[in-house]
Amino acid sequence: MTLMALVPIGGISPIIMPSIVQGTGSTAAAGGAAGSTGGSSFASVFADQLDKVSAAQNTADQLAVKATTGDLKSIQDYTIAATEAQLMTQLTVQVRNKAVEAFNEIMHMQV
Repeated sequence: MTLMALVPIGGISPIIMPSIVQGTGSTAAAGGAAGSTGGSSFASVFADQLDKVSAAQNTADQLAVKATTGDLKSIQDYTIAATEAQLMTQLTVQVRNKAVEAFNEIMHMQV
């Protein structure tokens, strides 16, 4: 898998999942031994990313309320936040789909 950095727009930080994409988690660093030292596990990295997705969606929701009430000074802020939340959600779903697909493939292997 290759690392693809998204260019920040309007001061919003780029969305990157380096531990998953580059394989620097404990499973890759320890040769498959789960729970060893040397990095974060896939589960902890994924949980952190889910927290970031939730925060992005909360920000987009807050800006949507401000836009509805007329308190939002720039509609671009809402548009950027909503798009960022949408892209983060799509990325998370695709990572989940690939993880489930890999799990199913492993389960169908003959020993």
